Amino acid sequence: MHPKARIHADPVLEVDQFDCLPDSLVLLILNKVEDVRSLGRCSAVSKRFCGLVSLVHDVYVKIDRVVAVDGDAEDTLNLSSPKPRNIFSHFLKLMLFTIIKPFHNMRNPNGNGRPLFAQLSQHSPAQVLRNFTHIRNLRVELPSGDVGTEEGVLLKWRAEYGSTLQSCVILGGTRVDRRPVGGEHEPSLEDNGSMPESFYTNGGLKLRVVWTISSLIAASTRHYLLRSIIKDHPTLTSLVLTDADGQGTLCMGAEQLKEFRENQLSASACSNRTQVPACNMKLKYAPYLELPDGIALQGATLVAIKPSTEGSNGGHTSRKETDAFISGAFDGPFKVAVKALMKRRTYLLEMNGF
Repeated sequence: MHPKARIHADPVLEVDQFDCLPDSLVLLILNKVEDVRSLGRCSAVSKRFCGLVSLVHDVYVKIDRVVAVDGDAEDTLNLSSPKPRNIFSHFLKLMLFTIIKPFHNMRNPNGNGRPLFAQLSQHSPAQVLRNFTHIRNLRVELPSGDVGTEEGVLLKWRAEYGSTLQSCVILGGTRVDRRPVGGEHEPSLEDNGSMPESFYTNGGLKLRVVWTISSLIAASTRHYLLRSIIKDHPTLTSLVLTDADGQGTLCMGAEQLKEFRENQLSASACSNRTQVPACNMKLKYAPYLELPDGIALQGATLVAIKPSTEGSNGGHTSRKETDAFISGAFDGPFKVAVKALMKRRTYLLEMNGF
């Protein structure tokens, strides 16, 4: 007869080795996960994980699709359409289906058996994030850009905000092409470093004004929608709101978030967005730019925007800091485009607040 110890499994081997890891190490792992949907699944694993997930510092929320509050999945809006769309006109009446689905089976840690996120169709991103009590770095990605453009047109923007606009840079081009290998482009006769006369006569300047206003409206609308998230998370030190198309990015750092909380938000009277202050704009233009990766950009335009009364809110920004913000606004070949345009002649414009 075998000894009793050989008949039964060794109790030591039945111990869950993961339970031996300290909470600090598990929290470090969860911070690397970031994705809110994956964190939701982790919360459903155990009471320990549920408690630790709420302490995560870094969170990434990717919005894949939205459905009507009183609708179902069949009413999902098609946000992948290349046609112009205005997601923000519907945003407050919509709920995020994909990002909160993993939370559906989560139970309240108090043990009353109620779902942690009851009535999913009534929850917004701000309500989902309220269960994360120690967020420091938050990144939110919308499913698409806010400004509809024609195929082949380039429009990218990046804005810094406190309680109001602090800086914005816009990069546009009337057409992005793939340059043929070994092909050369003959310089335009009008490209002498100055704005060509045709720029004023063929609607080029009007188009740039439309790009600028549309981008500022998109940025101010995103900024307005962040109010409840910033209010509910005093630990936030970095907030980035971007989109899957890579069209626009709104960013706020620690000092800007602090200034946002300390000053009253000026809302626009005509819609749910922050009021855009009166601004000074510097416009630079090049008829044609050759960029890395075989990219050619026609009608390249760079617009750098600063509030006219910069010193009253958010402090004064030096020219060196402003140039650093502009040159670092975009990555890849578009970073090269910005640096090339910064060397061009500058044209000054002014815009009233709206």
